[in-house]
Order: sequence, then C-alpha cells, then structure tokens
Amino acid sequence: MSTLPKFGLNHMVCPSYSLKDFLTLSSQLKAQTVEFRNDVGDNSLTDLASAKMAGKLAGELNIKVLSINALYPFNVWNDERAQQAREMAELAKAANAEGLVVCPLNDGNEVSFEDLKYALSELAKILEEFNLKGFVEPLGFPISSLRSKRVALEAIDAVGKQDLFSLVHDTFHHKGAGEDEFFPERTGLVHISGLEDSITFNDMLDGDRVLVGPNDRLDNVGQLRTLLAAGYNGPVSFEPFSKKVWNVENPKQAVQDSIDYVNKALTN
Repeated sequence: MSTLPKFGLNHMVCPSYSLKDFLTLSSQLKAQTVEFRNDVGDNSLTDLASAKMAGKLAGELNIKVLSINALYPFNVWNDERAQQAREMAELAKAANAEGLVVCPLNDGNEVSFEDLKYALSELAKILEEFNLKGFVEPLGFPISSLRSKRVALEAIDAVGKQDLFSLVHDTFHHKGAGEDEFFPERTGLVHISGLEDSITFNDMLDGDRVLVGPNDRLDNVGQLRTLLAAGYNGPVSFEPFSKKVWNVENPKQAVQDSIDYVNKALTN
C-alpha cells in the first residue's frame, strides 16, 4: 500500500509527562499531530497560560494541535455542560487547536436521540463562535449511551451540521461496539490502541488498551487498511490507557516500535 498513516500522539501515551515534555516527545517521534487532555491530573490542559504556551511550542515544532480531549458527557446538555464546553473552547482556541473531542454518557443510562440532537445543536453554537470543529467519539462499551457511529451521523445530519462535526473512529470502540461500518469520508480523527489480553470484546476496558503490536486482537491494521484504502488521509492518533504503557522505561522507543510495526504490516 502506498499510503501510510499520518501518525500523531494523544497525551494518554505518557500522562506523567508535562505538556512541554509531551510535545518534545511528539517532535522526536516526528508526530504530525497532538491531542491534549483535560483528565491527566497535573499535566491536564486546564488554564489559558498553559494553553498558549503549548500552542506556541507546538507551532515552533511544526506540530498541529488537533484537540482537547474530552467534553463529557456531551449528550447530556445542561448549563453545566454549556459552561464546560465554553471553557474548553477558550482553551482550544488559545492552544491553536482545531477542535474538541466529545464523548457520550457512559454509565449505563440511556440518552434519547432527541437529547443527542439537542446537545449537538447547542454545542454547535459554541464551536461556531470559536471557529472550532467537533470530533464526536461514540464509545463502544455496553454501558455507553452512544455506541454506533451510524447513529452519531444520523444525529449530525438531522441538525444539519455536517461541516462542523466529524467522527472519531476509535479502533478499540469500533471493535467493542461490534461495528462493521466504516465512514472514511465523515471521519476527522482515528484513535488507535491494541488489545492483547484474552478477554471478550464486551468485557474490555480502557485500562486494557496498549500500543499496537503483533499480538493485537482488535485488527488495528485491518481497520486502518480499510480506512486508508477508502481515502481517509487524516490523523491517526495513538491513545493507550494501560498502565503497562504508561510505565515503560522508554516511551519513545515503545511508540516508535508500534509505528514501525503498523507501517510494515500495512505495506505487506
């Protein structure tokens, strides 16, 4: 295959790293994009001064800032969520980010399609005000209120905001939801992580997500091959949540090994 992924890093690769160290690592790995987080403790992007510093440094390193991850639960819209979205939008703007990753309620409670549409239409007003994009990430867990990318797209289309919102295709959540549909032309961001433990796809949790290697059970390579062959040429961002990854002595080498594995597998 002639097309190889445009790799980037999500701060979940190394949540113990400061914003500056995370960007340095990203540069060393020749990452084209980064995603900052609001849920990595002291290293979260939560204040304007840090956002401006991180955005400036990313620019100097020629790295595009994709998003702050994540607005949760975006599909339960209320005054608190609106305030949270506005604060995140201000930070994203200060960091020169393209947009926000937004995730649905994930606690076993259902959210109606009408409420999903309402949340998207209200969120759209804030994104438009700040000239930002929305990356909608269905979560594949059985307790998620929005598991399917198709349902997310139906809601986006129903509120007429196709230019504002795109999908996050997360290889872990794609498998967890049992999805077989790909929407490359509607996908703005791909998250990759591997699963090596012998648990069922219904039982897997964020903490099981490792870097992609030869023992991966999620078929990351197959998913990427499908997306790339269908014309997807956007960012592919590493997003592991496993402490096994967080605790590796040499994260740079670990991620480089994963990049090399994926690229080699795609060209074979």
